[in-house]
Amino acid sequence: MSDDAIHADPPRCARCEHRQCYAGEDCFGTAGDHRDLYRTDAALSRLHEAATAIEARHYGKAPRLQEIIYFAREMGAEKIGLAFCIGLAAEAKIIDEILAEAFDVISVCCKACGIPKKDYGLEQLRPEKPNEVMCNPAGQADLMNRAGCDLNVVCGLCVGHDAIFSKVSEAPVTTLIAKDRVLAHNPAGALYCRYVRRKIDAGAGAS
Repeated sequence: MSDDAIHADPPRCARCEHRQCYAGEDCFGTAGDHRDLYRTDAALSRLHEAATAIEARHYGKAPRLQEIIYFAREMGAEKIGLAFCIGLAAEAKIIDEILAEAFDVISVCCKACGIPKKDYGLEQLRPEKPNEVMCNPAGQADLMNRAGCDLNVVCGLCVGHDAIFSKVSEAPVTTLIAKDRVLAHNPAGALYCRYVRRKIDAGAGAS
């Protein structure tokens, strides 16, 4: 399928009832191009081999934290960055203690450098607070880049802040905890509970 065809009829796999790709069908005619992605980029190929090895060896056997450890070892990582939300400082401390048994852990809190939101005219969670400090995901990634991290782990960064962190990070990024303040950091809970799901409004604005 040409690029024009893909643009005219873009993938909507979530709506597919057949899943023939699982049986080896090239639904979009782009398998050759995708094969080249893994053949021509040595770093990507190495990551993919490591990720696939963890899937094959530990499928359904290890929790995500253990899989991250296996993945880091498989890719030869020595220095791991831990980007965490200050609201999950207690969890970050435990994660740091576990990872530090085998890796050099560089941990950076979301409020690193203490930059006030007012410096950028940002909305405040508590308007009455004179110097509410902003989250600094770009700074978290920058500090990890400077430290030379081989793999960065996200622990509870806010929606959007996690996207910024991943964009700025030079090292590969994986998520251990996805923040959800309403569902005890279990975003999938909104899919499994109809009482929560029916309150989700895709047409709602940011306000």
